[in-house]
Amino acid sequence: MTAFGREAGSTPAFGPVRAPLGRLLRSELRWVLHRPRTQVALGLLALVPVLIGIGIVVTDSPAGGLLTQIAGNGLVLPIAALSISLPLLLPLAVTMAAADALAGESAHGTLRGLLLAPVSRTRLVLIKAVGVLAVAVAAVAAVAVLGIVTGLVLLGPSGSTHGLLTLSGTEVGPGSALARVSLAAVWTVGQLAAVGAMALAVSSATEHPLVVLAVVLGGLIVFGVLSAIPALDWLQPVLLTTGAFAIADVLRDPLPLDGLASSSVRAGCYLLIGLGLTLARTATREA
Repeated sequence: MTAFGREAGSTPAFGPVRAPLGRLLRSELRWVLHRPRTQVALGLLALVPVLIGIGIVVTDSPAGGLLTQIAGNGLVLPIAALSISLPLLLPLAVTMAAADALAGESAHGTLRGLLLAPVSRTRLVLIKAVGVLAVAVAAVAAVAVLGIVTGLVLLGPSGSTHGLLTLSGTEVGPGSALARVSLAAVWTVGQLAAVGAMALAVSSATEHPLVVLAVVLGGLIVFGVLSAIPALDWLQPVLLTTGAFAIADVLRDPLPLDGLASSSVRAGCYLLIGLGLTLARTATREA
């Protein structure tokens, strides 16, 4: 990435020149979001709400859960699509970005140049973390926006107010409905940020991107299995996947915030741990 190095032809008189943070961030975001695998992943994620909507229209008999609320209640579709994508599809996209951020750079021999560039290693980790977060935001936005459009076009709004029919049987207006969808999207980004931070920690400790994918996605699957075992209830407070279905709370009236808040705090703890491990490993890594 040329943004981390010195511009061609520049000859500073007093040591290395630090590139502006804004330029570094723009370069990283351009590199991450223009990568073909990122664009393919975002395209596939955007298909999730479309396929769900088409399936409901064709079958006219949803299987259950959130899907039973979608027929004639189109603004539920983006929330259902986020809920379905959160256990595996969305983490996969974020983990791919984190794997490429450090392990991928190391595998291609470019990480050494970044470590030797006139950029502090703390700033390097920050820039890489922003790149991973950008993928998380783009992935959630793709699912949520296509979910809203597909839901309104194929399934239509709910009731006389053209809003949303909640799980509690009440109806909220379109403004409140969109606010609830936005809340679900922001909450999902927070969960993915935690996954991305842990993936960055693994990525900083290996030179093989596939190892990052195996460790992070395997860990999420193990967490999900542990969450389903009643005898291990005492583990629930420390498992990242605990409260993964709190997203359905945005469809209740009045809106309960306990589940969303507790899962967000848990995700914040994982985020801090992941970034701390990444900083520690990057700071001690030989160029």
